[in-house]
Amino acid sequence: MGKIRVGFGFDVHQLKEQHPFILGGVNLEHHAGAFGHSDADVLLHAICDALLGAANLRDIGFHFSNKDERWKGISSLILLQHVVKLLKDKGWQIGNIDAMVCLEEPKINPHIPEMKANIAKAANIDEDDISIKATTNEQLGFIGRQEGVVAYAVCLIEKS
Repeated sequence: MGKIRVGFGFDVHQLKEQHPFILGGVNLEHHAGAFGHSDADVLLHAICDALLGAANLRDIGFHFSNKDERWKGISSLILLQHVVKLLKDKGWQIGNIDAMVCLEEPKINPHIPEMKANIAKAANIDEDDISIKATTNEQLGFIGRQEGVVAYAVCLIEKS
């Protein structure tokens, strides 16, 4: 067996009324959406940070500054593609990704297959190597009040 590493990622974005809600590269129908410099896809941002951390390549803000106009409004699937290339350039390949989204609404379960397909395509891995789960915050805190959305991700990367 070659060298393996694990990584952890976290992201949070504010929800704003009448704003698109992109999650896992899927545009969700909802009265409010995540707000940020790019498309504010918290799931993909957490995954990117987990991958970058595992490979000791700093974090998403280092590579895709919110002060850089190149990344304004960009699809986070493109950011994920960049991250995967950075890993590949260092000789790493993704073993698996496990992610958790924490929000009250909308319910994402019907969209998980499409999210997994988007991530698999962008990361050039099998859908079977991606797990996406969701939970609520039981109406507690800023998540419970639907003021924000949070995502966590862990990953395993391997170097042969």
